[in-house]
Amino acid sequence: MVLDLDERPYTERGSRLLVMGAEDGTLWIARALYETRLSATTVLTGLRVRAGSRELAVRQALPYRVEFEDGVVLTFADRDTLVLLAPEAGEGFNASWEGGEAEIAPCLTLVGAAPAGDREAIVAAAESRWRGWLERMPAVPDDLRERAEMAWWTLGVNLIDIQGRESLIPSKYGYVGLWNWDSYFHAIGLRHGDPELAREQIRILLDNQRPDGLIPDVVHDHGVLAETTDLPRSDLARMDQHVGGGAPRELVPITKPPLAAWAVWKIHEVAPDRGFLAEVYERLVRSQEWWFTASDPDGDGLAEYLHPYSSGLDDSPIWDLGPRAEPPDLNAYLAFQYDRLADIADALGHAGDAARWRGRAQELVDLLVARRWDGARFTTLVGDQVARTRTALDLMPLFTGRLPREIADTLVAQLTSASFWAPVPSVAYDDPDFDPEAMWRGPVWLNVNYLIIDGLRRSGYPQVADDLTARVLELVRDGGGLYEYWNPLTGTKAKRATTGFGWSSALFLDLAATSR
Repeated sequence: MVLDLDERPYTERGSRLLVMGAEDGTLWIARALYETRLSATTVLTGLRVRAGSRELAVRQALPYRVEFEDGVVLTFADRDTLVLLAPEAGEGFNASWEGGEAEIAPCLTLVGAAPAGDREAIVAAAESRWRGWLERMPAVPDDLRERAEMAWWTLGVNLIDIQGRESLIPSKYGYVGLWNWDSYFHAIGLRHGDPELAREQIRILLDNQRPDGLIPDVVHDHGVLAETTDLPRSDLARMDQHVGGGAPRELVPITKPPLAAWAVWKIHEVAPDRGFLAEVYERLVRSQEWWFTASDPDGDGLAEYLHPYSSGLDDSPIWDLGPRAEPPDLNAYLAFQYDRLADIADALGHAGDAARWRGRAQELVDLLVARRWDGARFTTLVGDQVARTRTALDLMPLFTGRLPREIADTLVAQLTSASFWAPVPSVAYDDPDFDPEAMWRGPVWLNVNYLIIDGLRRSGYPQVADDLTARVLELVRDGGGLYEYWNPLTGTKAKRATTGFGWSSALFLDLAATSR
């Protein structure tokens, strides 16, 4: 694969350094830090390479080096060290940047400490690190191979050290932390090539679980984000603007949708590890119980999102009615989590627990149907109002695999209608609130489509699942990259979407690997 140094900067596993192209043809280098724009972490700008007075253009950028004309190479000597290397026996090569210049003779350290070893050893080691990671990529169909390599590269380079542990972040462009549900999706992609690394992403979250059972929203360099007092100032201002100044100012817990047991079992299906199940089981139970003891303020047995961030869909139109909501996805996830807790309990020999969890799964689905099915759709309750906007969340009870057949048939008919088909947008195509560019207000997100595909298979609609899978894979293959979200009308990157996005990479890989 080839990097464009714009959507795909040159970087490496474990490194916070990114080498990017500037509009004037020069290169610039910045560090990826939590809640900090790259423009504020710039290390070096205006980098040019010359042979005498002749400027050398970048010939190509590969995952393991940037190649200039005449054989000059920029590469990582280690995760903190970037060097320029002149060709063997080459003379007269130099580099300049804003505020400095130096000869490349034969090695010029741009960032970090001068490395040991000669040119050949440094270049070979960088390539070997990439090849070693690439060898672990799951097998995919030939027509998806190019995009799969990009996805696997993205997962590799998005691994950085956070608080002493290797953590897979969503993107080095703006998401420099280990996010809660992102990590579950990341684990599903990692499980094919590095299941132990997949387990580690779950462990990091559970090791930061609060005593009451809440799993924090983010684990970052400075601590965790688990309540409103942890929010950066910019996030508070954004939520005030979004919900009209109604963002909760009192102490409110912040987490993400409950999918931990689902991800744990997904890993177990590919790489069984009973010891890991035993390690996480009680903590998963505490997390499940938290939603009903701490996140059901009206006590009706159906959990709510207490803050827009906890839903993961913080820009959705459902929040236009207020900062608390009960869309149907949350209790669908919780019902299915009960079933996965039952599977884990069975694997551990806890038959009584397994029976109890399965009973609760059915009870919760029955309650969801009784309280939120209006005969045509599952409704979203915001305070005492029903949100009118039709979102993909209306379809998410399929995820349980426990709906009455007539209701499941109705949802599948809605899914395959012009309102949602396909790939599935975050807001129905024909809804007045549909906006193909505005984050959760219309664009296609891979995680939403993946969860619906998973639910279709569980609910007994394998052909619809196959058809949706094919459409999603085609979108990613032909859409130009691994984006945070896509404009569903053009099939290309939405204007404000982040590039090099972790869960898009992970879930594309999983769908590609399992579609063979």
